[in-house]
Amino acid sequence: MRIRRVAPLLAVGVTATLVPALAPAQASAAEPLKRFESQKPAWHRCDASMPAAFQCATLKVPLDYSRPDGKTIKLAISRQKTSVPGKRRGAILFNPGGPGGEGLEMPVMMKEMMPKKVREQYDLIGFDPRGVGRSSPLTCGLTATQQNTEHPYKPETFNRDVKWARTVADKCRAKDGDRLPYITTRNTARDMDVIRAVLGEKKISYLGYSYGTYLGAVYAQMFPQRTDRFVLDSAVDPARVWRGMIQVWAEGTEPAFTRWTKWTAQRHRTYKLGNTPAKVKKTFWKLIARADRTPIDNDGTKLTGDDIRASLRAEFFSPKSAAEAVVDLKKAADGHATARRSPTPDNRPGPRRSAAAQPPADNGSAAFWTVVCGDTAAWPRDPEQYRRDAIRDKAKYPLYGDFGSNITPCAFWDAPAEPVTTVDNDLGLLTVQNQWDSQTPLTSGLGMHHALKGSRMVYVKGGEGHGVYGDPRSCADRTVNAYLSNGKLPAQDVTCNTSGRRSPGAAQPVIPTPQHTPGAPRF
Repeated sequence: MRIRRVAPLLAVGVTATLVPALAPAQASAAEPLKRFESQKPAWHRCDASMPAAFQCATLKVPLDYSRPDGKTIKLAISRQKTSVPGKRRGAILFNPGGPGGEGLEMPVMMKEMMPKKVREQYDLIGFDPRGVGRSSPLTCGLTATQQNTEHPYKPETFNRDVKWARTVADKCRAKDGDRLPYITTRNTARDMDVIRAVLGEKKISYLGYSYGTYLGAVYAQMFPQRTDRFVLDSAVDPARVWRGMIQVWAEGTEPAFTRWTKWTAQRHRTYKLGNTPAKVKKTFWKLIARADRTPIDNDGTKLTGDDIRASLRAEFFSPKSAAEAVVDLKKAADGHATARRSPTPDNRPGPRRSAAAQPPADNGSAAFWTVVCGDTAAWPRDPEQYRRDAIRDKAKYPLYGDFGSNITPCAFWDAPAEPVTTVDNDLGLLTVQNQWDSQTPLTSGLGMHHALKGSRMVYVKGGEGHGVYGDPRSCADRTVNAYLSNGKLPAQDVTCNTSGRRSPGAAQPVIPTPQHTPGAPRF
């Protein structure tokens, strides 16, 4: 879930069968879809700076799939034809996360990451999801300040937070109100199925990171008979879509912080932050209190305690990085300049950008809110509910609880056009998860694994960072590549060590059952 730019949920769901879930009045729409599925892409070189074999094209898809004869939008797609005659299995689509992540250039990146034996079997397919990048991009006309989603709860600033949330919703509605109801995960999944048909494939394979895992799971739920080999890396819990996926950052950060205090105390000679976990913890919170009294100058930026809580949240999942950051902040507080850049916790895999025309500056933010607000009706409408939740969660999860539960533009968004998707099937998909993932914590990955009853999980014990696949030496990559090559899931869940080897007894890994803290929201 790519959140640093923008941010990254229980409603009654629907379960699709063998076709997109359509209301009875919409069922007649299936026939007109043929004109979209029979398009002949005008493939061309994507960009002079990119390899010649990397080709792009533009498709048209319905804005509203229940009215396929109505308005259309553009969908930018790409391909890298690396399959070998006689070995070709089909096409594999990619998504880098988000919502709001651009995926057009992913085939170039994935070509470098995938071994030859896998590339030979697939045409690599990228696309910018609807409303994103070059696919009829959304804009809300948001300023840089309005795109900032880090809003700690304080009684004296809550009314200002409510105003911010309402302003974002109003600006999005004013700029793109006719399109907002249709920029959803379910419609992006339908777009993927149009891509499948245009490519002439009976089934598609898929690799998605972070938000892309939810998109892949929704596609598999809606189009099970067209789902081939699916890999979901660093997974969203479909039962927490979407408010719960923001709140889970607070829940997941607390054990990471506890682990950090222990790790750092064992290295007191190096970091001098305390020789016991309790002392390390005290040092950190003293720094927060000090920054709240007198903001710390960090390379010209004044950081309050709230700023530090927000920027370091994800770094605690990588203890060394967090320890170095706290040391540097302490030095800065004492007037000693440091060369350390500001923390950048989002290390989610993503495509590189070319020099091609750029989407609107707020496109990522606009797409993010449009999807997370439009996917589900589970968002509270009463601002006071957010106030109560933020107060409760700040006490329960001191590092980030108030951020995770504070008000968002979704409180003022229009009602979704259709119910959220219930992910609950027994398809044989593969999920991949690091133990210490900051953006989709372990409990989130486990939620997806258990929703997909036929899935297998590759669990990297001790693994840090958001996004697993991409290290050819790792046990996780070997398991993923074997599945993509032969279609056979492991007989049981697999536990890998960070050394790249399977753990002894990995045939019966010990992976904790998803836990919900008593009293916390259950999504």
